Amino acid sequence: MYITTTIPYVNARPHLGHALELVQADVLARHHRRRGEPVRFQTGTDDNSLKNVLAAEAAGVPVRELVDRNAAAFEGLRGPLALSFDSFIRTSTHPGHRDGVERIWRETAHDLYQRHYEGLYCVGCEQFYPEGPCPDGHEAPLQRVSEQNWFFRLSRYQDELHALISDGRLRIEPAARRNEVLAFVAAGLDDISVSRSAVRARGWGIPVPGDPAQVVYVWWDALANYITALDGGTSPDGGDYERWWVREPSKVHLVGKGVIRFHAVYWPAMLLSAGRPLPTAIFVHDYLTADGRKISKSSGNAADPAALVAAYGTDAVRWWLLREVPRVGDADFTETRLVTRADEDLPNGLGNLVSRVAAMVVRFLDGHVPDEGEPLARVDGAVDEALAGFDFRRAALAVWTLVEEANKYVELTRPWQQSGRERETSLGTLVRTCRELAVQLEPFLPGAAARVLAAVGADRLTRPDPLFPRHARPAGHRTAG
Repeated sequence: MYITTTIPYVNARPHLGHALELVQADVLARHHRRRGEPVRFQTGTDDNSLKNVLAAEAAGVPVRELVDRNAAAFEGLRGPLALSFDSFIRTSTHPGHRDGVERIWRETAHDLYQRHYEGLYCVGCEQFYPEGPCPDGHEAPLQRVSEQNWFFRLSRYQDELHALISDGRLRIEPAARRNEVLAFVAAGLDDISVSRSAVRARGWGIPVPGDPAQVVYVWWDALANYITALDGGTSPDGGDYERWWVREPSKVHLVGKGVIRFHAVYWPAMLLSAGRPLPTAIFVHDYLTADGRKISKSSGNAADPAALVAAYGTDAVRWWLLREVPRVGDADFTETRLVTRADEDLPNGLGNLVSRVAAMVVRFLDGHVPDEGEPLARVDGAVDEALAGFDFRRAALAVWTLVEEANKYVELTRPWQQSGRERETSLGTLVRTCRELAVQLEPFLPGAAARVLAAVGADRLTRPDPLFPRHARPAGHRTAG
């Protein structure tokens, strides 16, 4: 499986909404690796946006300095969030990206033409709109822009796109988003502007091949990263592009609902025009909100994931994102909700279970794990089914049933009141359930899974240290960036 996330602008540091998509992608990657499947997990940053230029101007620093600093903060989430990505592309520095973008431009030349254009432009979305305000909630007024641009004949691909999405060759989940895209396509596709004035872009970006007065539209540039990160989008000696884009039968994009049109309409049309294979699936998640407003860099409500991890730990942050965020619908974040979920499930639920089981084995069996017993349940099928449908909360809950079943079993059997073979069977069952739990938990909480396995994985157990901390309730604030 080739798994990608969107690549965010780097006009500011990352926020928790970015963390959601990264953690979801990481769970998919770890899950499929654990099943023995080859996986490439790719993420990165969109460095060539006008938003980045304007942010640098506002900060009074060179664009390169701001872009490098913020891109490093995104890449630096690998450690705090325990991410396992294989590739991180930066569109301004990756050695094959510019050549790859230029190559796609030339491959689609038969669908490119120039004309004068005038419209309302949202810098926040990097998109033209027929009227204001910005539908995605950016508060800055739309700018009236009039210039000569290159256009792409998107309209040419309307019927083909509709057929691809309708019959599932291009799978879009959940179904409501698929229907949204189908309705958009069926209403008629207009050709789209795919370049910007180099003057308006302050010279930042990739020049249009043969027309240095224009730069390639940042979305055209950014979408290409999914293949330019693979040998620049070519197949030298059967390399990564051949392996992961041409021959790979499962190519999955994880995207937010605000950019679905770019990924489910514009990007496939670009690939059709260029004669290249299409992605196979697009999973669309909704937003994280704070007090009902989308968490974003521009709104001032952006919780900093690295700061949250520093305060509460990787397990707490990952678990809230996976346990609380629904497959459909926005999720409202507060630090109190994060701490409540973490403490209820991790130290009080999982940590207490593992500690009790290990302590009873030490107390009654001198630490020796008996040969008797099997795990109380197998949840592989439920986890597989949930993740095949990109339902991360349902998958996390499937794993959590092992904790609930084990805790019920402790109360039902009361090993401290048993003796002989009966006690050995009960404790052997509990140890093997905890081991199975560690295996199933690894894609979701890799650090916690390793600690659980360390506590119950040996033939002879000792009393473990507490697996999780308990947190003080936050004093009504968010850890803001």
